[in-house]
Amino acid sequence: MSTAAEVEQPPEGKSKKGLIIGLVLALAGAGGGFYAMYSGAAMSLFGGDSQTAEGDSATAAADDGHGTGDSAAPAPNAVGFVPLEPITISLGPRGQSRHLRFSAQLEVAPAHAAEVRHLMPRIMDVLNIYLRALDPHELEEPAALLRLRGQMLRRVQIVTGPGFVNDLLVMEFVLN
Repeated sequence: MSTAAEVEQPPEGKSKKGLIIGLVLALAGAGGGFYAMYSGAAMSLFGGDSQTAEGDSATAAADDGHGTGDSAAPAPNAVGFVPLEPITISLGPRGQSRHLRFSAQLEVAPAHAAEVRHLMPRIMDVLNIYLRALDPHELEEPAALLRLRGQMLRRVQIVTGPGFVNDLLVMEFVLN
């Protein structure tokens, strides 16, 4: 027969050591994953940076070490700039003579510069229409230029098509 001491034995408490170790390992893994994505190490591991790798191997194949490689080939990260004609727009009612003077350049891949220049009348039209539709108080806000730049870039990219224009660089934005 069993005694009362054996029957009323309290269950052994489970150790929380395994839970703490698992939590620490999970946090370390999450931190390591974040760092790998942030630094770009994961992109090269998973083939996300294949464009530059292909460009480097093509350049290495063309250059045999004697300087006879194709020096006219553009660098993989080469960009070109297409200047926009300056735009001057009158703002507000006729009684107030306020003007906005705007000039910019479009950042394009060198291969697409001629195509973007060909579409310049449409680009200027869409920018003129957008800038004329703005109220003067919209231009005086502190973050106005950043917002306007994004809107204008979006409109230019719609006109040119995807992949032609990478950025819109504001050279002059004067409100008087």
